[in-house]
Amino acid sequence: MGAPTLETFPSPRPEREYVVETRFTEFTSVCPVTGLPDFGEIRVTYVPADSCIELKSLKYYLIEFRNRGIFYEHVTNQILDDLVAACRPRRMTVIGDFSVRGGLKTTVTATYDRDPSPQGR
Repeated sequence: MGAPTLETFPSPRPEREYVVETRFTEFTSVCPVTGLPDFGEIRVTYVPADSCIELKSLKYYLIEFRNRGIFYEHVTNQILDDLVAACRPRRMTVIGDFSVRGGLKTTVTATYDRDPSPQGR
C-alpha cells in the first residue's frame, strides 16, 4: 500500500487570515534504534492561503507512520514539509508532543512562514 495522498479543498475565505488547529492524539511510530513503538500527539496549526487540508486524508497520512522507524525530530519536520507542499499555507506549525519514555519527555516544534520578513506580515 502506497502512502496516502494529502488532499486539499479551496479555502472558504482566502482573502482573510484565520487559524486552523488540528490535533491527532493517537500518533504512533517506531523508534529506529530499539524498534519499540513511540506514542504521542501531533498538533498542526496553520493559516491557510488558497487551500485547506482535508482531515480524512490527513488522518490516513499520519497513520502511515505507525510502522515506520523514524526519530521524533525527523517525523515532525517531515510532516511539516509534506503539509506545506500540499496546501501552501501562509504559516504553519507542527508540534510533535511525544509520550514519556525512559523518564524523558520530548516535544519537537517545526515552523514554516511563507514570508518571514516583517514587511510580509
